[in-house]
Amino acid sequence: MKKVISIGLLFLLISCKPNSPTSENSIIFHKTHEPKKANAPFSDAVQVGNLFFLSGQIGINHTTRKLVDGGIEAETKQALENIKSVLEQHDMKMDNIVKCTVILSNIEDFASFNKIYKMYLPQKPARTTFAASGLALGAKIEIECIAAK
Repeated sequence: MKKVISIGLLFLLISCKPNSPTSENSIIFHKTHEPKKANAPFSDAVQVGNLFFLSGQIGINHTTRKLVDGGIEAETKQALENIKSVLEQHDMKMDNIVKCTVILSNIEDFASFNKIYKMYLPQKPARTTFAASGLALGAKIEIECIAAK
């Protein structure tokens, strides 16, 4: 019995080695598809097996590098379009999203944000939403996601 457990444990340890290129648990820090973000100190997406952890997106137009005009609804739409763009770089769609974390600068914007959010994510991924002050560039919203491929 001890030999079976030892061999089984050894196999498990070898097969789950984090840096193994064939491991389901290998970690890949993907480069950004946005040339202006090439020197950013973070990855747009980090892949662990079939899970993709996307960095938070705000309502910034990546061409102008400025927040879109129009308040919470416009910023929510742009943040979700930015997420959609990152997913497309990895051959995924919004349907692949399984979890979102949403940070609002003002919790009073919840209903307006939710109206736009539901149009993009009708599959209803798990979600956490809270308010915090001081989002990057004075944004009204930031959304980060986890997607499964």
